[in-house]
Amino acid sequence: MNIGRRAASRYHRKRDRTRSHRCLERKASPARARSRHYSGTPAKNGFEGHHTVSIYNLLAHGKEFEKIPIHPNVLPVIEGVLDKECLISSLSFISIDPGEKAQPIHADDQIMPVAKPHVLFVCNSMWALTDFTEENGATRIIPGTHLADSSPEYGKHYDSIPAEMKKGSVLVWNGSLWHGGGANKSSARHYRNLVGHIDKKTPAQRLLGETRDFKSVWDLADR
Repeated sequence: MNIGRRAASRYHRKRDRTRSHRCLERKASPARARSRHYSGTPAKNGFEGHHTVSIYNLLAHGKEFEKIPIHPNVLPVIEGVLDKECLISSLSFISIDPGEKAQPIHADDQIMPVAKPHVLFVCNSMWALTDFTEENGATRIIPGTHLADSSPEYGKHYDSIPAEMKKGSVLVWNGSLWHGGGANKSSARHYRNLVGHIDKKTPAQRLLGETRDFKSVWDLADR
């Protein structure tokens, strides 16, 4: 069993995993520095936030971002959860200002028309560019929900716990886990990178906003 499979086995039992390495911070830090050169305004909606600026598709903004999704300490875990032919779905930089409210609890795969539980086809990672604390809006998770036979009701309150971690750590979870961004009750801005991976048959995130039959996109992947 290789490192990816061993890590994935432990990951599945533990539901979510956090890895902390100084080298992760070194790889992700250019995203924070480079992203400051881009202007942006909050999306002003309940999901993306009213005090949050997101910069999407970082791979189009500079070669320094290419090292993040394939980091050797993180990619083997994701490949173990999905497969070695998994694809990058998204790479984003997120800046959360003080006063941001908590994001509704959701599952990343709940917009896909697939009954649960199902074979995993989404695995995401959150890279801490600043410390993640309950006060500043650490991602909130509900352990065990990746095995649920349903998705959360959007906008409903659910008890959750903060995924607190130090700057330079990475939180990995599969797309069925119920989670959401926390409220930033601190006085400081909070930075993070979000990396999405999917299996080779799942449409990339850039397609999800288009008016299109998801089944037809799935079928096209076999051609």
